[in-house]
Amino acid sequence: MDIALNIKRLRDEVPEHVKIVAISKTHPVSDIMIAYQAGHKIFGENRAQELLSKKDLLPQDIEWHFVGHLQTNKVKMVVPNVKLIHSVDSFKLLNAINKEAAKLNLSVECLLQFHIAREETKSGFTFEEALRMLNSQEIKEMNNVIIRGVMGMATFTDDMKVVRNEFRTLRKYFNILKDRYFIDNKYFTEISMGMSGDYRIAIEEGSTIIRVGTLIFGERNYFEND
Repeated sequence: MDIALNIKRLRDEVPEHVKIVAISKTHPVSDIMIAYQAGHKIFGENRAQELLSKKDLLPQDIEWHFVGHLQTNKVKMVVPNVKLIHSVDSFKLLNAINKEAAKLNLSVECLLQFHIAREETKSGFTFEEALRMLNSQEIKEMNNVIIRGVMGMATFTDDMKVVRNEFRTLRKYFNILKDRYFIDNKYFTEISMGMSGDYRIAIEEGSTIIRVGTLIFGERNYFEND
């Protein structure tokens, strides 16, 4: 697996306005360094302890994103160490992030994760839940989180019509939220959708951030780490 060549191929294909997050979960520090030396500096992890163990061994100018399900008891580990949390899937979690960020005098960038897939195992807000949260007084009092946009994961299927429709739904959610709640907000700009198998469709449907692991690093090395 030629990691540097894979990075170059992706960069050549993906439009400039779309950010590529290299999903490095389960891959060793040595692989991340190859990608870094090829000029890539944005990496995503889905486990708090794995992120921390790698971060200290790698260059400090790497931009880390947290992309996995975040438990509230791990918020303390993640908040001071990442640029963007993609996977805010409940009011409880957003509140926990805000409280921890306030203690550290930080502003933490987050995406609201929506459940757009057919699988019930995937987490995320329903559209109605997100509206209730955004209409609440509590969210108006959260001064240490910056909602940058939305995130979603499509159904794991070979039927690309299903995938396209789910991405289209997420884009629709983004547009509605932008018009109703963030019309004058310069930060609400991101739609994180698309992975190794469906990023081309995601970009066609308006993605601004794709999360790519296998196409860069090859198949995952599965091990227990968190």
